[in-house]
Amino acid sequence: MLEHSPVEEIKYRLHCIKQNVLYRTTSTGRESLRALDSLKNAHRGKRCFILGNGPSLRQTDLTRLRGEFTFGLNRIYMLFPELGFTTSYLVTVNQLVIDQCAAELASVSTTKFFPWTARKVLPNASDIVYIRDHCARLQFTTDARRTLWSGATVTYVAMQLAYHIGFEEVILIGVDHSFTTQGKPHSTVVSEGDDPNHFASNYFGRGFKWQLPDLETSEIAYRMARTAFESDGRKIVDATIGGKLTVFQKVDYTSLF
Repeated sequence: MLEHSPVEEIKYRLHCIKQNVLYRTTSTGRESLRALDSLKNAHRGKRCFILGNGPSLRQTDLTRLRGEFTFGLNRIYMLFPELGFTTSYLVTVNQLVIDQCAAELASVSTTKFFPWTARKVLPNASDIVYIRDHCARLQFTTDARRTLWSGATVTYVAMQLAYHIGFEEVILIGVDHSFTTQGKPHSTVVSEGDDPNHFASNYFGRGFKWQLPDLETSEIAYRMARTAFESDGRKIVDATIGGKLTVFQKVDYTSLF
């Protein structure tokens, strides 16, 4: 939570209260809560894969994931035509991505998770589940019906959703945890050409606005996720090919099948 002056703090708390009331009283919010109710522990004991969007995905045989439970992040849908299948879930929380890709995101045929604020630019649809990441505390939330801290990365939100749904083992792929583009974390930049940081050169192509990563905060979040999973006898492992993340146990991708 950001620090505020006394007046700003009052306004901030009132804003949080208002958004929580809207979430619980409007039809859109109530539908999302019902969806989250039905998803709670729906796949208890199963495993799932979280697909990051790093260049290493191009070195990963994604055809092996057909039939597996999968979480796709942000613009992972760009890969769906060549894969021939969609991920089980799609998670997007960054407002810049949502604003620029709203129509594409909404058209993906799978269960989709978006932040509550995104309802202003996305259509009402039965496959959209809104989650609350506004006014969230720095924590790992085990019940997605409550507010979720983003941990400076959509991957962390997917981990919390995976826990909520009951997955026993979460396997990361494409989470390279390394960016060629450098600068102040969270700064908004405009891409000036091909994207070297993701699996496709036009992922954040020329003219696309995006925020620079905050890898340090992400690592704090990842450690919290590891602790939460291990405390419940579950685990997160990292099968990213050549990834730079060191928080989770490394496993060989091909050995998983």
